[in-house]
Amino acid sequence: MFDNPVRSDLQRVRGRATVGLSSKGLKTLHQSGSAKALLPRVQGTPEVVFLNTAGGVTGGDDLSYALALAPDTEALATTQTAERIYRSTGDTGSVTVKLEVGARSVLSWVPQETIVFDGAALTRRTEVDLAPFAAFLMSEMIVLGRQAMGETVRFSNVRDARVIRRDGQVIYRDTQRIHDDVLADGDNPALLDGARALGLIGFFAEAAPLHTDALRAILAHHPVRSGVSGWDGRVMIRLLAEDAFQLRRAVVACVEMLRGAPMPRVWQM
Repeated sequence: MFDNPVRSDLQRVRGRATVGLSSKGLKTLHQSGSAKALLPRVQGTPEVVFLNTAGGVTGGDDLSYALALAPDTEALATTQTAERIYRSTGDTGSVTVKLEVGARSVLSWVPQETIVFDGAALTRRTEVDLAPFAAFLMSEMIVLGRQAMGETVRFSNVRDARVIRRDGQVIYRDTQRIHDDVLADGDNPALLDGARALGLIGFFAEAAPLHTDALRAILAHHPVRSGVSGWDGRVMIRLLAEDAFQLRRAVVACVEMLRGAPMPRVWQM
């Protein structure tokens, strides 16, 4: 009865969520598969909340999120919860984020943290296109395992790339790699320096460098290692922390100062 086994391929997650906003409200909304977009009713700046109903990403999954702002529009986009990158059986998961910010528009992209589990494999690419006089604020956090559960990440292959263009010209490009060699030498000050959580904040606007000193003052009160640089219409912050809680508090403090407003309600749930 076992002479002709039937092969059963693992089910892979697929999903696309696309949102278009103008100053008058929703222009377009498309969602399919496991990728969804919510537009909660809020006072003030409109919010878009992306979510993955599968509950996480593993090898072979393919998810895409997109948001476009028409000229003279302000919005904040985030994720409903932390994204979990689970152990892969061999394939690499893929997440693509595409953001378009129209002329004189303001977009804050502040997803919640990405938790990388042991054996995870992920390629994530974030592409941002800014029109003239658009402003863009982003934050990203990567956490290596759940410290409270005693988890240790020894093996992974994570590639997190982002490119930002203004008026078609690349103004920022960055790629983070977290692989076995980095994890094996994780105490190296040139690599993770013993950190379990990594953060990146970027603010792209004409007056962005003016916030450099204020951001340094804020971070001086948080138990994180950080570097803040402001130049040429941007301010960039890199952070290392011992755990997700410390990183999250530091990121919230910086983002709230730059926005002049509290984090979205979904962050507080």
